[in-house]
Amino acid sequence: MGSVAPYSVGTCLPSLRRLPSLQPQTCNNHSESPPLGCHRHVKCTVQVQPQAAPPVLNRRTTLISLLALDAILSHSLPQQAPAAEAPCQFKVASSGLAFCDKLLGTGPEAVKGQLIKAHYVGRLENGKVFDSSYNRGKPLTFRIGVGEVIKGWDEGILGGDGVPPMLAGGKRTLKIPPELGYGSRGAGCRGGSCVIPPDSVLLFDVEFVSKA
Repeated sequence: MGSVAPYSVGTCLPSLRRLPSLQPQTCNNHSESPPLGCHRHVKCTVQVQPQAAPPVLNRRTTLISLLALDAILSHSLPQQAPAAEAPCQFKVASSGLAFCDKLLGTGPEAVKGQLIKAHYVGRLENGKVFDSSYNRGKPLTFRIGVGEVIKGWDEGILGGDGVPPMLAGGKRTLKIPPELGYGSRGAGCRGGSCVIPPDSVLLFDVEFVSKA
């Protein structure tokens, strides 16, 4: 089977407050000199500018303003985190294979001996990914049901023994016991270490793409 086979920080908006208008001032000094010991006085007059009449907002202008405000808030306020994916509820077949359908396909089911294409991600029980066709950007092409892949894959895609067959376009998670996987030998072993240790339970996210 190929190599080993099968968040945002928000920004708070400041309070929007109308600042008081700055009123221009005109100050005139007394032309005559003040008596000795006196301070020069400044006579100030405040010129108040007349307030402009508020613009008349029609319904279209108000709607545009509201849409603009929504756009500002959507980019400024903290974004709500997406809902966590519901945990997979496995069903266990008599063979020991467990499966959970994440997406039911709408295409035809695979036929034994047929050449098919499938994407997958393989993980150990501790969550460590040991292989992924998505990372290679190309689905795995193999003949189903004739031993080209581990038994858990053949059964998990073709169905049987209490496992319904996958349909093209479907996505399924398989929990494969050692006897339907790589058993006591493991896989990818070299120099005393294995990519898949002996007697490992394997988790595969499988996407049945189509027939090849």
